[in-house]
Amino acid sequence: MKKGVIAGLIGVVVIFCVGENSFADMQSITVFCGSANKPPMEEIAAKFKQDKNVEVNMIFGGSGTLLSQIELSKKGEIYLPGSPDYIIIAERKKQIIENSDQIVAYLVPAIITPAGNPANVKGLEDLARPGVRVGIGNPETVCLGLYGIEILETNNFLEPVLKNVVTFGGSCSKTANLAALNKVDAILGWRVFHYWNTERMDFVAINPKQIPRISYIPISIPKYTKNINLSKAFIEYTLSPIGQAIYKKYGYLSKLEDAKAFAPQASVGGEYTLPDKYFEIIKDLWKNK
Repeated sequence: MKKGVIAGLIGVVVIFCVGENSFADMQSITVFCGSANKPPMEEIAAKFKQDKNVEVNMIFGGSGTLLSQIELSKKGEIYLPGSPDYIIIAERKKQIIENSDQIVAYLVPAIITPAGNPANVKGLEDLARPGVRVGIGNPETVCLGLYGIEILETNNFLEPVLKNVVTFGGSCSKTANLAALNKVDAILGWRVFHYWNTERMDFVAINPKQIPRISYIPISIPKYTKNINLSKAFIEYTLSPIGQAIYKKYGYLSKLEDAKAFAPQASVGGEYTLPDKYFEIIKDLWKNK
């Protein structure tokens, strides 16, 4: 009889402890994070979990793909695309809380090459040189791709460079890896990619007059958040000296004036729409393959 009572008490204690831990484990957030943020955000998420005892479920990908996932899954505490283009789209689709977005850091376009720049790429004109293998983020789903196409169109390099594109990256990190793994001679990327892996990637500055627009990383709250206080806490942590120091460590620019130093005449933020000419060129290229 005593054994039965003791066993019962142990069972109650176990159930209570498991229940208590389960309740603690319920504190979690899901962050839909554009891959342009991957290195710093992985570190920030780990520190946030350690400091706040909150599980952070990171989902990385192209900004457009992530927005579609939010829309379909109807979940998420944070949406962190790689450019304001997708915040504008998210607001248009009513997928984020209005005016919840804040600026985390600034991004400057650059040409990224494998270490040593084996193809001797010195500027945009070299991306159109016969035989040069070029990589670009998929402009239909990746913010980086939009900026790349905008730069090429603005400087009348759209058709000749697209002829040299051997692959479109599915996210910023996948596009950066094309250069890091020597799969291409150059990509149109963000200057910060070089600092992700300085041993494997170099960057070539684009002529400031050829950069029509610089980007910034916005952080926002999806309308589906199950805990808006945790959403706000994560944003506050990201924008705190702790979060900003991590972004700075990976070469991101926290001040607008620092970003504008690389392209003084460039506009900041806004939205770019792919031109019909892009689709016409792509269609013709596919026909001729």
